[in-house]
Amino acid sequence: MKIAVTGASGNYGRLAVARLMERIAPGDLILLSRTPSKLAAFAERGAVCRRGDFDEPESLAPALAGADRLLLISATRVGQRVAQHRAAIEGAVAAGVKHIVYTSIVGVAPGNPALVVADHGPTEDLIKASGLAWTILRDAHYTDAIVEVIAANAIQSGRWISSCGDGREAPVWRDDCVDCAVAVLTGEGHAGKTYNITGPERLSMPEIARMTAEISGASIEYVPADEAAMFAMFDAMGVPREPVDNLVVGNNPWNSNDIVSFEAAIRGGWFDVISDDVERLLGRKPRALRDMLELRRQPAP
Repeated sequence: MKIAVTGASGNYGRLAVARLMERIAPGDLILLSRTPSKLAAFAERGAVCRRGDFDEPESLAPALAGADRLLLISATRVGQRVAQHRAAIEGAVAAGVKHIVYTSIVGVAPGNPALVVADHGPTEDLIKASGLAWTILRDAHYTDAIVEVIAANAIQSGRWISSCGDGREAPVWRDDCVDCAVAVLTGEGHAGKTYNITGPERLSMPEIARMTAEISGASIEYVPADEAAMFAMFDAMGVPREPVDNLVVGNNPWNSNDIVSFEAAIRGGWFDVISDDVERLLGRKPRALRDMLELRRQPAP
């Protein structure tokens, strides 16, 4: 069985490939990237590395040739991804792929204001209409994004500015999401299933801010804000409203339309989802946000 991975040179993709290589022969992996040179280390281990670009649909079917299963990692251009994902799905169908495993998000439902849902919902529909077997992995908010970006900025500035209100979510380690994807890709019995990949506890942003201050020892003021104030803050920082590939501003890799709409969804309870699917897939409980805060607090060896 050959497994293809899109976006294999990205953060999620590189983790997934490394874990897959622990389970299957490198030669059974077909890795796609817009810049295959970034996959040189995997190629040296025997993986097949090919150029595949979501913005060049004609590149995708040849790049996916020979694959049986596809890990379709959602693209990074939040708010503009449906056309890219459609190209990947159509390329998979043309290449004879049998099963797509897709990284979606919890809370996909009509009315959810988050821009990410406007990407993921239609993509899920396209996959289900493709005629291929499918598995949807609806990942919660990455703990990494909260700890390494939002909390890190608050520790540095002394202020945690948020429009999330008291809305709750169950943040999940990206590593746990990757492990679940690998379990599905290398296992059986997952076709036609949707899994909610969440952390072990529901938390609000004020609670996370207090936890961050407690563990880091930093003095952090939690500042509730409305959407207009959030946009003004990001505009002043130089964070773009629309997505710009590979742009990071002040440790922030997102566009403000994405962040503000995401916080509106948290505030509205759209991401208040928790499940035991990680434990069902991995045979262990997911790791907590507190665990990552504690880990990041430790001095480097």
